[in-house]
Amino acid sequence: MTASTALIQIQDLTKKFDEQQVLAGINLDVQEFDLKVVMGPSGCGKSTLLRCINRLVEPTSGEIKFRGQSTLAPTVDVRALRQSIGFVFQQFALYRHLSVLENVTLGLRKLRGMTALQAKEKALFELNRLDMSTHCDKYPAQLSGGQKQRVAIARSLAMDPAVVLFDEPTSALDPVMVREVAELFNRLRREKVTMLCVTHDLTLARMIAQRVVYLEKGVVKAEDSFENLASSHPDSEVRSFFGSDSGFSKK
Repeated sequence: MTASTALIQIQDLTKKFDEQQVLAGINLDVQEFDLKVVMGPSGCGKSTLLRCINRLVEPTSGEIKFRGQSTLAPTVDVRALRQSIGFVFQQFALYRHLSVLENVTLGLRKLRGMTALQAKEKALFELNRLDMSTHCDKYPAQLSGGQKQRVAIARSLAMDPAVVLFDEPTSALDPVMVREVAELFNRLRREKVTMLCVTHDLTLARMIAQRVVYLEKGVVKAEDSFENLASSHPDSEVRSFFGSDSGFSKK
């Protein structure tokens, strides 16, 4: 991958579910070490976009390239692709019958072929990185929402992905937890983790985003800093969306 090539390149991406057009021609780049946020009204295609990137959903047309290579070619190893493009789900998707440590080591053993000792060492490193190593013997039901979020992130980071996709990471969290997640995202960015985050949470977006991508009706309508979208974008609907929480826009 050359310095001028984006880590992920999305070109004219469309997706239809039966007759419903969800994505109508998405063009978007994600550079290495980006922390980019995707926002927009409900039903604009945010989560579908993420799922297309790592092949949880098959696009109808268009192109997605990862490190300059198509992810949609018939020869692509989808399992390997998903190890390089991590995904943290909205409801965390932790296995309830496994401990925190077992949740993180499972993929390392099954997909990476690590020994139990190697997987444990790697898992403990990531859990410690996220301040969760003291909870490694607990089960998901014993954790708070914020702690579950950290375990899900540790599980993804343990696979050493090139980029991590987040789908509504604060949807189940209270405002205090939102601030904690924002601090965690900013720490991961400083540690050179590339992230693409879908969220409806204006507070989170304002606190973490280098750039915000605004989707509407399945297309990218705007991409800029949060502050510019809220205060100086020429489209009043875009300004209204980002200025709808008091204090975010410059009125």
